[in-house]
Amino acid sequence: MIDDVLKPIHGGTDSGPPPRYDFSTNANGLGPDPYALAAIQGADPSRYPDPLYTETHAALAHYHGVAPEQVAVGNGTSELIHRLTRLRYLRGPMLILPPTFSEYARAAQPAELPLLKAESRSRFLQLLPQATLAFLCVPNNPTGEVYDFLFEAAEIAQQRQVVLVLDLAYYHLCLDPPPLPPSAWKLYSPNKAHGLTGVRAGYLIAPHDLTHFRHIAPSWVLGVHGEAFLRAVLQPPSQAWLAQTRAELWRLRAELAQGLRALGLEVRESPANFLLVRVGQATAVALRLREKGLRVRDCTSFGLPEWLRLSAQPPDAQRALLEALPEVLAELSVWAS
Repeated sequence: MIDDVLKPIHGGTDSGPPPRYDFSTNANGLGPDPYALAAIQGADPSRYPDPLYTETHAALAHYHGVAPEQVAVGNGTSELIHRLTRLRYLRGPMLILPPTFSEYARAAQPAELPLLKAESRSRFLQLLPQATLAFLCVPNNPTGEVYDFLFEAAEIAQQRQVVLVLDLAYYHLCLDPPPLPPSAWKLYSPNKAHGLTGVRAGYLIAPHDLTHFRHIAPSWVLGVHGEAFLRAVLQPPSQAWLAQTRAELWRLRAELAQGLRALGLEVRESPANFLLVRVGQATAVALRLREKGLRVRDCTSFGLPEWLRLSAQPPDAQRALLEALPEVLAELSVWAS
């Protein structure tokens, strides 16, 4: 049924009580960023924000070295993804490279856009001229893959007038972020890197004027708390906090990978703050861990039913997971080979 396809389930968050430890989100596990949090708490919710977000657009444009007209804020990048499908000149097929973030396919459904799914990198490049809109997550969610063909894809997209969107949700959590082609459209959601995912605020930067794109958004698409957050994370204190925690996250991710491998499990690390681990029946394992107060990301919805995605977390959390996981796997008899 179409409602089942559109149901906003991302495999991590649920309606149960808060877990002891949450590995299901790729947000910065050492957050929240205290400087951004203070800016949010200092915002005045008794007033409307500027409906044109003039100062926020200008601040983001200055930071990225583009014109203000090339920036559009949104109520998180999921809202921006759905808004992109409503652009009047993007009425042809959408192209994705699975396994990847499910929101791209969800957005294509109500917009009635044909969805092209490339089964490989080379196939993505072959199909790109047939699309009008294409998404690549950099690094990819859930695999952590960093594509080595971004500039080739951007060149094809520019020649064929395809809108190639790079989703950079975890880009600023990478150890060595790849260079980005200037002709690509870029989606930013800094609430992940700054550990404040409850603040729904993101923005899009394009090589073109986004005035029309701004106008097809709902009125006041971003509240004053989202505005305060986006402007705070551009400032040196927040940037310094991110740099410091990022190095610690990489260390914690490596320790988690080492612990999982010591249990005899197959691990795929990423250059960011998360990894994949093969556990057999991922859904069953995730449910049992949830009963023990540990929330993990079952990757079945990504087409990876044997894998869990785990984010780097503080030492106590990682120890709890490494202690609980062998018990759960033994109970279910699903030790991965």
